Amino acid sequence: MDNTLHSTQLISILLVEDSPADARLTCEALKDGKVANRIHIVDDGIKALAFLRRLPPYEHAPPVDIILLDLNMPRMDGRTVLAEIKADPVLKVIPVVILTTSQADEDVLRAYELQANCYVTKPVDLDQLIKVVTSIQEFWFSIVRLPDQRK
Repeated sequence: MDNTLHSTQLISILLVEDSPADARLTCEALKDGKVANRIHIVDDGIKALAFLRRLPPYEHAPPVDIILLDLNMPRMDGRTVLAEIKADPVLKVIPVVILTTSQADEDVLRAYELQANCYVTKPVDLDQLIKVVTSIQEFWFSIVRLPDQRK
């Protein structure tokens, strides 16, 4: 398998998370991983879409290789963000990993109906959260080939 993107460039991750504590822990887990990455954090869905579309104040935002998206956020929730991403011909190829506290079956079903690439429930235990984020990183950044958004 050709992982050219992974071997020559940083993986650009957009973390959409309104909890500062969860964002910090997720970043720490990602920084300890085997793949070089650059993490960008926004705390609501409106900012996420502005970042992805490079609208003010994110005109110089880099292309994103993968999105880690919380569902329950202020202003615009993750379900709406996911629907917007997957309806956009440019953004829809970016893998979206739902990373949320919700275990509700209807949230899981709705996320997949909206074309989420996977759904992961965040554990409340710190050690388990680190293991989950590390597993996401190992799978999505070491095994899966991501589309090159830099072309």
